[in-house]
Amino acid sequence: MPFASTQSPQQARRNGPASLLLMAASLALCASAHAAIQETVVRLPARVSDTYGKVIEQEFVLTVFEDDAPTPAPRPIAIVLHGRAADADKRAALGRATYRANARWLVRQGFVVAVPTRIGYGETGGEDVEDTGSCNNKIYPPGYQAAAEQAIVTLRHMQQRPGADPNRAVVIGQSYGGATAITLASLNPPGLKAAINFAGGGGGNPETHPTQPCAPQRLEQMFARYGKTAKVPTLWIYTENDQWMGPKYPAQWHQAFVAAGGTGEFVQFGPNGKDGHGLFTQAPDVWHARVTSFLKQQGLLPSEE
Repeated sequence: MPFASTQSPQQARRNGPASLLLMAASLALCASAHAAIQETVVRLPARVSDTYGKVIEQEFVLTVFEDDAPTPAPRPIAIVLHGRAADADKRAALGRATYRANARWLVRQGFVVAVPTRIGYGETGGEDVEDTGSCNNKIYPPGYQAAAEQAIVTLRHMQQRPGADPNRAVVIGQSYGGATAITLASLNPPGLKAAINFAGGGGGNPETHPTQPCAPQRLEQMFARYGKTAKVPTLWIYTENDQWMGPKYPAQWHQAFVAAGGTGEFVQFGPNGKDGHGLFTQAPDVWHARVTSFLKQQGLLPSEE
């Protein structure tokens, strides 16, 4: 438990420099004891269209993490996007998406963090607006567009939040959310400075067709279209033993994105556990250094120079 000084500033001055130092340390410890990471939940309205053209208007749940300690400068924004389970029951059972350990790490780096639970999932509920059709007839772009539009609503809300820097934001996505991060980069919303894609893609199922996502060539075409318009730097992170996306397709998707004009670095880590698809949550120590370096390069974290 932090100690506290019971002497007044006048007494400390009379008792000499050592006493002043003790009092300063005591005050610093007390201040740090009161600083904490706050977690708040809000609901935001969204209007999206599904793959079949149906318009859905519904609120979605947003969880915000921030340090309550005062800061002289506004904090950059990090939006974290969840993935998509192959099974409808698992999507419904998501609850409230938080990525709590990852979010708290980002807060400690200096970010204010927003994690939306998108329409069709967990506590938000509603129709499955991200359904992209059967495996042999995938129509990917509308599903990612619906997810990206909710990310834009999130970004606009966070840009109005006291203490957040509206001109410095990064989007970080896992799996379906990773591909959505690249979708968002292609839309270039004001304030977005970078996108990080963890294991991004779609149409995967390690139980029925491991390492062979549905219609990978259509995903390649989609990422190529994104590369034509994306203006912000991107970082693509995968593993060699990703049981959802496989070891070869992600590199092809990234290459298509870059060849079309996008800016992006591809990183493929070695095997991680039985299925490296979950690297984002299951082994953060593997990627922390690379992501920190990328964020510094984009001016989202202070450089060491």
